[in-house]
Order: sequence, then structure tokens, then C-alpha cells
Amino acid sequence: MAGEKILVVDDEEHILELIKFNLENNGYKVVTANNGHDALKLAKSEIPQMVLLDLMLPGIDGYDVCREIRKDQAISTMPVIMTTAKGEEFDKILGLELGADDYITKPFSVRELVARVKAVLRRTKTQYEEKNFNFGDINIDFQKHEVIKNDKRIDLTLKEFELLQVLINNKGRVMTRDFLLDKVWGYEYIGETRTVDVHIRHLRQKIEEDDKNPKYIETIRGIGYRFNFEGAY
Repeated sequence: MAGEKILVVDDEEHILELIKFNLENNGYKVVTANNGHDALKLAKSEIPQMVLLDLMLPGIDGYDVCREIRKDQAISTMPVIMTTAKGEEFDKILGLELGADDYITKPFSVRELVARVKAVLRRTKTQYEEKNFNFGDINIDFQKHEVIKNDKRIDLTLKEFELLQVLINNKGRVMTRDFLLDKVWGYEYIGETRTVDVHIRHLRQKIEEDDKNPKYIETIRGIGYRFNFEGAY
């Protein structure tokens, strides 16, 4: 059900108004900013359920805004969809590296944008199959979105957390990249399976003792990934 608050950030006034109008028509509450400084202030003061973030902004660009959001523990799990006129693979991967949950290239259809917003917000409300899960020196509380390793909290992005949840709920089972894309991203994402690889690499860096020789998240060559149920104990 709509009603969630969304922060829309873009320095082009007509795009800002177009997105705001259509999101409000779909029942969302919208706050707007046309620069990076105001975007960060509103993200911290308004605590929206999502940020639609343009990359090419005056002052602080979208990359830096996303980076600052991920560094702030109070808002670090806030979903971020990046919007930009840039469509090169490098820009997409860089956005994902910084913790963006999704990426949409201008020009985009309003219908597609709204569908992606709904998909991400729907995932944030998902009731996880496991309430708690322990393996090795790691404890996961799925209801609190909290991962503890050696008594210290590990900060995961929303997508990293959801990917880990899918892996654990399918422990011992080999999952293709396309399967993971469908389960975590929630809509057709043809040709972007590298998205999964980027997030898997980040997960390994955060939860594995040696991310170059992972014990828990296995690569099944030519197919995809598997959570090693035996390695977890």
C-alpha cells in the first residue's frame, strides 16, 4: 500500500516536477531537493522510505550523496535508486559499488520508474522466513535487518541484506544469477547479471574471513552461487 515518503533529488526542475506529480498520483508522499547538500539534510531530517537520486548534481554529486548515506548508521539502509543520463556500464557499476539499490537511465518512462519504486518498497516490507540465523561468528536478525560479526555490527546495504537472506533461505541449493536477480531485484533485469556479482563480492568482503577463498558463499562456475550449509557450522 502506498503512502511512503520518497525523497526525489534532481537539478532539472521539469524532471523533478514530473516525478513528484506521478509519485503523488500513486499515493506517495514526496519531498524534493535540487542539489546534494539539501538532499543529505532532508535524508537525515525527513527519514524517507526511499531516495530517487540523480547523479549529476551541483555541489555534492549523487555518488557522494549515496556514499554519505551509506556511512550514516541512522540512514545507511535507506533504499537508493540512482537516476542519470549516463548509461555506460562503468557508471552503473560505480553506482552499485557505492551501495545503490537500483539504477535507471534517462530517458525513462514514468511507468517503469513507478514500477521500480513499488518493487523496492515491497521488498523492504517482506517478512523474512528466518527470524534469526547463526553461522560461524555471525548472527543475523532478519526482523531488525541486523548482522553481527564477532560482537560488532556489520553495515549492509538493503540489496546486500536481501541477497544474503535469499542465499540463506535457499541454503545448500545452487541458484543462478537470473534467479537471484528475479528474487532480489523483483523485476526483469535482463543482461545485468554482473549486478549480482558486484553484490556477492561486497557480501564476501563483509562476512567471510577470507573473501578470496570464501567459506560460506560459494561460486558454482558457469551457473551461479550457493550458500554452503555445511561450511556455516
